[in-house]
This record gives sequence, structure tokens and C-alpha cells, in this order.
Amino acid sequence: QVQLVESGGGLVQAGGSLRLSCAASGSIFSINVMAWYRQAPGKQRDLVASVHSGGSTAYADSVKGRFTISRDNTKNTVYLQMNSLKPEDTAVYYCSALIQPYSNYPRQNYWGQGTQVTVSS
Repeated sequence: QVQLVESGGGLVQAGGSLRLSCAASGSIFSINVMAWYRQAPGKQRDLVASVHSGGSTAYADSVKGRFTISRDNTKNTVYLQMNSLKPEDTAVYYCSALIQPYSNYPRQNYWGQGTQVTVSS
């Protein structure tokens, strides 16, 4: 079984910073893409940022220049450094990873449980 466990959410004032972490554990042969999504109340879940195993990254336009995604392949962990936070960044943030659990298994997408980020004005 594969688990993704997130940490680092909380309450912060506008202009502040938070760092989210997501560690994958369990039966893991390889991890391809790791990503962060967010979902605000009443809205759909949107991609925030992604990082491939080779290090290439992509960001939503709304967070470019403020958020940085990174990963530590030795720890199967992905991070999201969030700076200059705005009230509109308030959402539940979910970690996602495309994982091959065994060498002869297909890749599957796994999700974390979500962590709340609240930015006050």
C-alpha cells in the first residue's frame, strides 16, 4: 500500500509564508510526477504546481513567482514553499503522486488527505 502524508498547513497573514511537505511511503518502485493541487470551498480542485522525476517544474499562473515546488527523491518527499501569500490562496491543499508500486505494476495516481491553508487579510 502507498500513503501520502501532508504537513505544514495552517493560518498565516497575507504576505506571509508557509512550507508544505508531503511524504510518500509504502510499496514504491518509482515515482514519476509529484504535484500539489488546491480546492477552495465551492470550487473545483485545481493544479498548483508539479515536478517531474527529472526536476522539471510547472506552475499555475496565479502562483508563479510566489510558490516553489521541489522534491527530495531520496526521501520520496515533495515540498511547496509558498511566499507572499494572499487571501485567495486559502484552500485545502492536496498532494498527488504518480507512483509505480512494483516493477511489473502500472503507475497509479495517489492522493494525500489534504491540509488546510488559511490566509487572513
